[in-house]
Amino acid sequence: MQVFETIAAFRTARKGYAALGFVPTMGFLHEGHLGLVRRAKAENGAVAVSIFVNPTQFGPNEDYASYPRDPDRDLALLKDAGADLVFLPTPDVLYPPGFATRIEAGGVADELEGQSRPGHFSGVATVVTKLFNIVQPQRAYFGQKDAQQCAVVRRFVADLDIPVEIVVCDIARETDGLARSSRNVRLTPENRQKAPALYEALQEAARLFRSGERNTDVLEGALRVSLIKAGLPDIDYATVVNADTFRREGSCSENALALLAVKAGAVRLIDNMPL
Repeated sequence: MQVFETIAAFRTARKGYAALGFVPTMGFLHEGHLGLVRRAKAENGAVAVSIFVNPTQFGPNEDYASYPRDPDRDLALLKDAGADLVFLPTPDVLYPPGFATRIEAGGVADELEGQSRPGHFSGVATVVTKLFNIVQPQRAYFGQKDAQQCAVVRRFVADLDIPVEIVVCDIARETDGLARSSRNVRLTPENRQKAPALYEALQEAARLFRSGERNTDVLEGALRVSLIKAGLPDIDYATVVNADTFRREGSCSENALALLAVKAGAVRLIDNMPL
């Protein structure tokens, strides 16, 4: 496994690979990330991974400074998972003095996370486009937990004619259903005990949907009741949308997607489930 901190050094090493899968991460890796790495390795023969906590996708009152970081641990895990190339840049490498260009994502990026976190998807679109240009992968692998991010990436890749296939993989969960996330390590013991309620709420909405319920108000009400009963009343959104547009509809289609964003103490958790 080779590790590079500069764009020039990575590009030189990249020339040695005909095909490459790519897994962009913000580090503090968990089994969800490693599953993406193993799948990318299996499907492409070689895999590159980036570790970069991207400052431009965090708002002024968000957790950029406290986001967990442990690059030595990450590199050991990536070596075991079979990574071939690792790109580990500092902010000044990707955003050198004078950097002045951003991609403004629209469409699905305007909904939900786009409203709760202004500028977030612009930061995501900009850094992912830069990484695609540097890594030049055939395929890039993302987790379904960030469902809206996946939709945004697919949109700008199509709009900008970027020759990368986007592969979205199933959510990796703990045994109690909590979606794996680097931020989970910041949960207090009490809130870690409450956190699986997100998955339980989604399961309840899916059960109602399977029984024939299509009224969005009813399904969203069930999500909120489940969360509040579990002691998680600080709800950013608990909604059901069309999975293509990420817009809410009065009556759900077969393409319905339930999404949650909930604060558990100081930690913001997200999860989703196709209904």
